[in-house]
Amino acid sequence: MTMTSTDSVRQDTGIAARITERARDYLNLDSLLSAEELALRDRVREFVQRRIVPNIAQWYEDAVFPREITTEMGDLGLLGMHLKGYGCGGRSAVEYGLAAMELEAGDSGLRTFVSVQGSLAMSAIYKHGSEEQKQQWLPGMATGRLIGCFGLSEPTAGSDPGGMTTYARRDGSDWVLTGAKRWIGLASIADVAVIWAQTDGGIRGFVVPTPTPGFTATPIGPKLSMRASIQCDIALDDVRVPADAVLPNVVGLKGPFACLNEARYGIIWGAMGAARDSYETALRYSLQRLQFDQPLAAYQLTQRKLVDMVLEIQKGALVALHTGRLKDAGTLSPQQISFGKLNNVREAIAICREARTILGGNGITLDYSPLRHANNLESVRTYEGTDEVHTLIMGQAITGLPAFRQR
Repeated sequence: MTMTSTDSVRQDTGIAARITERARDYLNLDSLLSAEELALRDRVREFVQRRIVPNIAQWYEDAVFPREITTEMGDLGLLGMHLKGYGCGGRSAVEYGLAAMELEAGDSGLRTFVSVQGSLAMSAIYKHGSEEQKQQWLPGMATGRLIGCFGLSEPTAGSDPGGMTTYARRDGSDWVLTGAKRWIGLASIADVAVIWAQTDGGIRGFVVPTPTPGFTATPIGPKLSMRASIQCDIALDDVRVPADAVLPNVVGLKGPFACLNEARYGIIWGAMGAARDSYETALRYSLQRLQFDQPLAAYQLTQRKLVDMVLEIQKGALVALHTGRLKDAGTLSPQQISFGKLNNVREAIAICREARTILGGNGITLDYSPLRHANNLESVRTYEGTDEVHTLIMGQAITGLPAFRQR
């Protein structure tokens, strides 16, 4: 029987599917997860394959955030899924992490939406808000019918939020906010903004409905990263809100930092999703692409690249899982979150870039995901604490000496 080139491609495609399934979990880490955790993971994975994967290249190319997907994520219970009550899922930290991993295997921008909505905006209201604020906003945000944003960073205050210049002054019983925020996810489509501002009594958070006069959100573009997501500049021009707009239960930077740690935790998992998808894409391609009459996967250099990817993905997944178990046990420290965020994002970028090399010239097109993931991860590497910031957090934890400011 003579095998045609078409038969060869079909055979290689079958091998690719089989090996990819086996190679996805080299150490059988799934055995460390409960049946409930696996079931949730699989539901999110199916959603990503059905709704995100077929569309993400076009969304990325057109720089469009698919607003219609927000309610679908709400229906899946992904928004504020780690919060209890108010229509939220009450899921464990590990379950939230598994969802983040699957979402970012689709695209960082779509995982970022869940993070901004749930870990930042909803968490701020949940952790620091009044009962009235929680009842007013959280149920609608949990469904995705109301969108929130989180205004902390500023044009001149990113890694040092204590240097913010946005100011809230009292005027009778009201508060009046003046200033600017930058790189604020979802702000132009948000219904409500949590804005952090200096006051005479310290940094406070304010719940600001975005139709309030003086509030303006302008999308930032063009971008080379996170194109299927929205980041904005916010201008606050004497934005007047009532006394009950202030988050009553926190003063100081510990307020926003508590929310940032929730978002950083999700990134530990999410980055490994992008890395895994890039590796699997490169593996499938290398098994099907013939060069010098044999698959790329048959060459030693290609196998070394794939092995290096598997090593770091499995180690990163173990870091994420252990971090999640610590979080569920109530023993996780912010310094341990920095370990995971620094390591997993840094390794994920390297994996995505290496995966692109296996794809050759085809890898620079949107037909394949690794370079899109790598570009997105440049943003993930920067937000919720840069590599440098997390290095210094870890350095202080190790030495006991803070190095953030030179004295």
